[in-house]
Amino acid sequence: MSSQDSASLTRQDLKTLSLAALGGALEFYDFILFVYLAEQIGTLFFPASTAPWLRELQTWGVFAAGYFARPLGGVVMAHFGDRTGRKRMFTLSVFMMAVPTLLIGLLPTYAQIGVLAPIALLVLRIVQGAAVGGEVPGAWTFVAEHVPAGRTAFACGTLTSGLTLGILAGSLLAATLNTALTPAQMLDYGWRIPFLVGGVFGFFAVLLRRMLAETPVFEAIRQRRELSRELPLAAALRGHGGAVLACVALTWVLTAAIVVMILMTPKLIQKLDGIAPAAAFSADTIATVGLAIGNLGFGLAADRFGTTRVSALGCAVLIGVVYAFYLGVAAAPQYLYPLSFVAGLSVGVVSVIPTLLVRAFPAPIRFTGVAFSYNLAYAVFGGLTPIFIGWVLKFDRLAPAHYVAALCLVGIAVVLLNARQRSYAPSAA
Repeated sequence: MSSQDSASLTRQDLKTLSLAALGGALEFYDFILFVYLAEQIGTLFFPASTAPWLRELQTWGVFAAGYFARPLGGVVMAHFGDRTGRKRMFTLSVFMMAVPTLLIGLLPTYAQIGVLAPIALLVLRIVQGAAVGGEVPGAWTFVAEHVPAGRTAFACGTLTSGLTLGILAGSLLAATLNTALTPAQMLDYGWRIPFLVGGVFGFFAVLLRRMLAETPVFEAIRQRRELSRELPLAAALRGHGGAVLACVALTWVLTAAIVVMILMTPKLIQKLDGIAPAAAFSADTIATVGLAIGNLGFGLAADRFGTTRVSALGCAVLIGVVYAFYLGVAAAPQYLYPLSFVAGLSVGVVSVIPTLLVRAFPAPIRFTGVAFSYNLAYAVFGGLTPIFIGWVLKFDRLAPAHYVAALCLVGIAVVLLNARQRSYAPSAA
């Protein structure tokens, strides 16, 4: 490891990581609010005469539109990020999230403007999805290109931890409001508060990100006139198809761990093991805190011992933990909270995946390569995972554990194969 690789993080590096993580937390807070306020949104933005099952379907359809918008938004923003600079898109993504979030909090309801209400909500949700599509790969690229090469995994882990805390903040605020206010008050004005708060703080994040400098890596390739002369996406698909496939597979591992162990598990343990809703929510909060800590820990370990070794070992550990969790909760539900914390810590291995992604592509097309691979995999597998798990549960109650374990094996195979081929060697740029 060169002296540059092993250099300590400077004060400026720490400032960059802190502001990037804060912006990412606010952005994911804004994006995930819809989940925790879906009941109120469905009641207010669709006709009262709508059948409950249809209202729920329409509500989650609007939510899913944000996921479907992620690939297009990510590719477009990444294109300009590779052509004009990382910082501009990094700042634009927060702005694109802050505006629709604030507007959702101000939207008239169906009772006030009729069918225009769900249409406006759908449009704003699509803009949010496009923003997230550019935010996550852009943020990983931005911080990875700012810090010394030997600190890349910790930088990506710090950012991923920030995203996790944003989700936690959204869930806690929604839960607090639902506890403090009556159902009538939530429908009247309470549901608007989290969106308004997110929108205001989103604009604050825009101002903070404007204080950041362009990445040294992008400045270097711009000065050397090495920017991609063709469409970055075309260059990524033509010259780095293997890297794209590997990154799609690794992102699939990430979605399996996050979607199943963090997002789906509260509902799953209520259904499978009879866990009370309040206990399931508390356990999920504990798991999310564990995930935030695990992101940092795995990032530090990957910088110290190598991304291949840590990611492969971490996936192997996660296989054991996911079975221990589902079997343990069924056999000894009194240990739900410690099992949840350990599960969250183990899922933290996903924070090493962004480092593998950013190292898979050369600097001139890095943002595009990461954005395309990540958003394609998340749009497909993130959306299909709940459906697939729901179907397989009819045959085996351990289906969630089997699914995560199978993807962990895929992750181990991909990182070992690419280590042998040296596909993830860090670029000099």
